[in-house]
Amino acid sequence: MTQPAVSFEFFPPKSLKASFRLWECVSTLAPLDPTFVSVTYGAGGTTRKLTHEAVVALRDQMDLPVAAHLTCVDATRVETDKILDGYAAAGVTDIVALRGDAPKGTNAFTPHPEGFQDSIELIETIAKRGTFNITVGAYPEKHPEAASTKADIEFLKRKVDAGATRAITQFFFEAETFFRFRDACADAGITAPILPGILPVENWAGAKKFAESCGTSIPPLIADAFANAERDGTSDLLATALASELCDDLIQGGVEHLHFYTLNKPELTRDVCHALGVTPKARLQKVA
Repeated sequence: MTQPAVSFEFFPPKSLKASFRLWECVSTLAPLDPTFVSVTYGAGGTTRKLTHEAVVALRDQMDLPVAAHLTCVDATRVETDKILDGYAAAGVTDIVALRGDAPKGTNAFTPHPEGFQDSIELIETIAKRGTFNITVGAYPEKHPEAASTKADIEFLKRKVDAGATRAITQFFFEAETFFRFRDACADAGITAPILPGILPVENWAGAKKFAESCGTSIPPLIADAFANAERDGTSDLLATALASELCDDLIQGGVEHLHFYTLNKPELTRDVCHALGVTPKARLQKVA
């Protein structure tokens, strides 16, 4: 089996305890030599400052290539330009540009009156600088707000045409879901790399809720398997096996890069990577 490139997503800590957990997570996965790691925003852009601090710390202290998430939610164009200025000054070269989810307590995304109407406007603004690589999101099973699968893929094409250099998909449970999406994107003229997003299921109840919110279908066999595993106390073993099998199927289908949603809990992701032959390599941590 060909060893894939890997990348990992983390979210910024909101407490001192969470900071230690993030550092432990990164320390566990950094030896796997990721192509990059990314740091998310909280819902509604609530962790904007924390995201910036985490991105800079990971880049400077762990010597990792870091992609910073940036959304349109509750931010003016001027504020976004200042954020980009800060990243540029810190030497960050990769941005994950997203529209973002609606803030808590609201039902739908509402553009800031002085902000961006959608992710395409954000991408265009970032691209004009000419200093950032731009990653965008993609939905292999259609964004919940999209009119159709075709419309969703057309919107992804517009994001690539606006300046995006690669896309990362929402998570899914079956390799064929990704392959159908990849083929449809190719038919639409999308040539940018599309990385499959992998979620090793650390908590089945949370994964089901996440799947419902983002339109990810759950195969009945997988739902039944996790129900049985929870009764038997073998959920982690099942999650590792299923994620490893999914990744293997993707690699056999020509995928060369896997992106893992870690939820700041690295053990399952590490075990899946090991099963795929992605083993630790020596890394030197920077000394201030």
